[in-house]
Amino acid sequence: MQIAVFSARPYDRRFLDEAAARAGLDAIERVYFDATLDVHTAPLAQGCTAVCVFVNDRLDATVLHTLHALGVRAVLLRCAGFNNIDMAVAGQLGLFVARVPAYSPEAVAEHALALVMTLNRQTHRAYNRVREGNFMLDGLLGRTLHGRTVGIVGTGKIGLATARIFHGMGCTVLGHDPYPAPAFAPLGTMVALDELLARADIISLHCPLTPQTRHLINRDSLARMKPGAMLVNTSRGALVDTHAVIEALKARQLGQLAIDVYEQESALFFQDLSGEIIDDDVFQRLMTFPNVLVTGHQGFFTAEALQEISAITLQNLADFTAGRDSPNRVAAA
Repeated sequence: MQIAVFSARPYDRRFLDEAAARAGLDAIERVYFDATLDVHTAPLAQGCTAVCVFVNDRLDATVLHTLHALGVRAVLLRCAGFNNIDMAVAGQLGLFVARVPAYSPEAVAEHALALVMTLNRQTHRAYNRVREGNFMLDGLLGRTLHGRTVGIVGTGKIGLATARIFHGMGCTVLGHDPYPAPAFAPLGTMVALDELLARADIISLHCPLTPQTRHLINRDSLARMKPGAMLVNTSRGALVDTHAVIEALKARQLGQLAIDVYEQESALFFQDLSGEIIDDDVFQRLMTFPNVLVTGHQGFFTAEALQEISAITLQNLADFTAGRDSPNRVAAA
C-alpha cells in the first residue's frame, strides 16, 4: 500500500516516519509531496490507496472525484478540523475519512497565551528596540492581566485548556458554547455571546469553522465588544471577517488583534515568501497596524503535538487497512 502525504514539510516527514517505525507500519510506503493538494496536484496520488492532508489542502468535489478515480479510498486528516473537505461527496464516494480530533490542546492554548502576553507587554517591539540599543519604555505600556476578564468562545478541549491557564493567572473567565462543557464550571461562568463580547477585555476564539460560525466576528459583533478589547484567534481564519476587523481597528473600537490563522492563509502560510511580493492587500493592510500580531499557524507546533498527530494519523490508517471502524472517522454529511 502507498499513501500520498501532501503539504509535507521536513517535520511532517520526521514525525510520521518515527511514528510508523514505532507502530510497525514501515511496510506502508509513504510518498511525500511539498505541494498542497488541489485539482492540479491530485494526479500525484496515482497508485496510492490513501492521501494524508493538512489544513490548507483542498478536497472539494472535483478533487475527491479525481482521487477516487485514481484508486484512493481513504483520506487521513492531520488536523482536527474538516471544513476543507466536501463530506457529502466523500460519503457518496464511500471514502474513509478520519481526523485527529484532539492533540495536545495545551499546545494551542499556550500559544494563545503567548500571543496575549506578547501583544499586551509589547515584548516583540522591546526585543527589537534593545537590539538597537534603545532602552526607552515609551510606547511599551501594558496592562496587568491579573483581574482582567477573558472570554473563551468555544469550550472544547482547547478552550478548556485556555480557560485553565487564564483562571490560574487570576483572570475572571467567561465562556460561551452552544454545548457547554461541564468541566468549565470550576473555571468560569458560561454566558450568552453578547454578554461575553460586552464584558471581556480579551476574547479568545476556540470554535470549529461551520456555516454557523463563519464570520462569527463581524461588523455587528465587533460593535458589541467592549471598546479597546483584544481579539485572539488561534482556531480557523474564517471565523473572523478580516475587512470588518480592519475597520474596527481604524475606528479604535478594537484595541488589539492577535491571530495565528487567516482566512486566506492557504496562499501564504507554511512557505517562505520573504523574497516575494505579497499581493494580498488585506493581509498587507493588517500588517501596518502596530497593535496587530500575526503568527503563521504555529499554535499546534510543538514536538509533543506532532508526535500525537502522527501516531493518531497512522492509527487511523491501520484501522482503515484492517477494515475496522475508527473512533476518529468523520461521518458523511
